[in-house]
Amino acid sequence: MATACARLYRLLAATFDGETETIAAALDRGAFATVADVFPIDIETTDLCGDGHDADSLAIGYDNLFVVPGTHYVPPFASAHAADPSEAFESDSRYHTAGEAGELLGDPAADMAQLYAAAGFSPERGDDIPDHIAACFEFMRALCEREAALLEADGNGSNLDAVRELQVWTLSRLGWIDRFEETVASRDTVEGVFAAIARLARTFTAWDAQEVAHADRQMSETTPS
Repeated sequence: MATACARLYRLLAATFDGETETIAAALDRGAFATVADVFPIDIETTDLCGDGHDADSLAIGYDNLFVVPGTHYVPPFASAHAADPSEAFESDSRYHTAGEAGELLGDPAADMAQLYAAAGFSPERGDDIPDHIAACFEFMRALCEREAALLEADGNGSNLDAVRELQVWTLSRLGWIDRFEETVASRDTVEGVFAAIARLARTFTAWDAQEVAHADRQMSETTPS
């Protein structure tokens, strides 16, 4: 299961980092639709199929949604969707206004940077924005790969407990994806591909949060004090 989750997080990280050839290939082989069919929540899969979606058209859609400011733009990082201002966060960035919510590199970015540092992880995705959705998914991919390796090695121990604790903390900070998904759905009204993938990502992270928390509780109950 950990390996399967790592693969999906890898695909989602690539998707929201703009790897449109990877997205097109995944749509063509039905990878997104197959995952959507597994979840108990009904997810419309029409827009997750490959017909009519090539890398070039996906690149235009991706840029309009996540790169170029405009009527369809949706910031792909947590700080933009924060409800509370990051008053204590100091920055000389022109995108940061102290005391206002929604700035670039706000408290959510600082929180994610701390998690990366605790895990000895340096994200390669997300344009050096720690709370970029692609960087968050890349981090979860790495944690799931660590979990899979530890389970294959011995199946328990303090190292596995530490990895799952990091997963719990990370997933608890991804609640902003709900607001992100809703905004993407309202603005990706022509093709709908990214709206459908965002819905899938929201459903998957919510499910994974429950699964990881359950596994963490089970380990705590079975570990001798």
